[in-house]
This record gives sequence, C-alpha cells and structure tokens, in this order.
Amino acid sequence: MDGILALWKEPGMTSHDCVFKLRKILHMKKIGHGGTLDPAVSGVLPICLGKGTKVIEFLADSGKVYEGEITLGFATDTEDASGNVVEKTPITEPFSTEKIDEAMKQMEGEIIQIPPMYSAVKVNGRRLYEYARAGETVKRPKRKAIIHSFVRTTEPVWDTEKQTQSWRFQVSCGKGTYVRTLAFDTGKIFGKAACMTDLTRLASGGLTKEQSLTLAEVAKAQEEGRLEEMILPIEYGIQEFSKVVISTELWQRVKNGSRLTYQDLALENMPEKPIALYYQNQAVSLYQANPKEKDGLKPLKVLRTEIEK
Repeated sequence: MDGILALWKEPGMTSHDCVFKLRKILHMKKIGHGGTLDPAVSGVLPICLGKGTKVIEFLADSGKVYEGEITLGFATDTEDASGNVVEKTPITEPFSTEKIDEAMKQMEGEIIQIPPMYSAVKVNGRRLYEYARAGETVKRPKRKAIIHSFVRTTEPVWDTEKQTQSWRFQVSCGKGTYVRTLAFDTGKIFGKAACMTDLTRLASGGLTKEQSLTLAEVAKAQEEGRLEEMILPIEYGIQEFSKVVISTELWQRVKNGSRLTYQDLALENMPEKPIALYYQNQAVSLYQANPKEKDGLKPLKVLRTEIEK
C-alpha cells in the first residue's frame, strides 16, 4: 500500500503513537508522518505509506491552518494551557475588538519567533524541553515564521472573576510556526501575559479535516477492505512542483538517476525551483538545478523506478 492518508489525531496521543498504532492496523512497517502535532492538540496529521514516505519532507514543508483560542491575563511555562502559570496580568478592563484585530494584523507576514522552552528545537545537541525539565536555562535561537493570515473568529469574552479576556482565532502559517508562541507574542502588543488555551489543526500538507479519518475509522475501513480507495496517490504530496512529462527515452535515464540538462526536458530556461517529472501519468522523480554544471539538473528525489500498472 503506497500513498498518503489524512489522519485525524485525537488529543492525548503523540504523532509517533499514531504511527505505531497504524503499523499494527495495516500490518506494514514503512509508515511515517509529515508534521508533528503536540500530544494535547487534535487535528490533521498527514501519514505517508510505503513509497509515499519519499514525499514526507514536502508535506511537512507545506502550509498549515489552525483554529484555537488566545487568553490574555496569564502566561505559562509552556505557552499553552498544559503548563504552570508563571505570570499574571489581570485584565481589569477589556480590550476592544478593534484593538484586538489591529494587534493580530501586526503579527501577519514574516515574523521572528523564539521557540518555547518546552519544544523539540535542538540547542547544543539537546532538545529545549530536556533543558526545561532539568530546570536549566539556555539561549534559544530566533527563527523566522510566515503568518499568511491571523484573524479573530469570535467575539472576545471578558471573565471578570478570573480577570482574563479570551477569543477564538484562525491562523494560516508556514512551516515551523509555533502557534502558542504566536499567542504569547500577541499578548506582548497589549503589554499583557498571554497563553494559547486551545488548538486544533484544520489542514496540513494540502489535507483537510473533511478528508481525515480517525484511527478507529482507519481500522474499520481496513477490516472491510475499503481503505485503499481512501489513500491518496504519492502525486498528492508534490502538487506544488511544476509538472514536466518525459518521453520513454528519457524515462530510461531518469529511473537510473542520471543527470539531465534543462534542454533535455525541452524547457526554455533553467527552473528556479525543483520540478516533478512524470511518465505515463505517474510522478517518477524530482529534479533540481545542479550548481556544479552549466544548464545541468540533478535528481532531488527518485520516486519510482518502475511504472505501476
């Protein structure tokens, strides 16, 4: 079984837990996921099966869409609701919707984030969460993130008893974005402590909530022999690449990983980004410019060496 499956990860499981369970359900070892989800977060988890594992990195690189909740008035050591409260800034007067929308708009575009201490980012060979659990501090690296859109989706709620203010949001963002840090940094605009108090991933790797199956639904479909019709082809994972159809003569070279020129592919110019080569309606390889050769292209990833009938 080769291809891509949209899995709906339920809260309380790690992404690796999902892969472990799928290996048992599908009786196959070659399974991977494209884009880790925190255990407490539910949502779309792209799963690659068999030869589909060759496109994992491209699914992980693609954009994601989340919905969640921001709460002003307190911050935690994890920047989400699972952590310990480390700061309180009571909201004695609520912020207007105009102020909130204006603050969120400021977070769109290319921004700089400092990953949470409770994250898997490596510093000097150790994960940040390992330092945090040991009670150690370390300088965290700054990272660029792309926020395509960040909008409020509900009216803000001011809790006079808890002295907090919350609202729900939807964000469309690029690879490596920490949404909990986005919530935390939004609070800084108000001069208030802030925390992400809920999160769900609605889309990832071009896969959506509507396409996704739970582990129980996957198990049932497998038992009933219906699962293969729900598996998307490998080609789904490389939709972002320009498609170039090759001849039978070129296929003999491509399947052996030979270098090509852009003229071999009848292209007018050297492609600036990787391209996907197709033979008999199947993606067979990804090629990219070879900086060591004038006009040259080299394989980025060989996807198939045989054409499936």
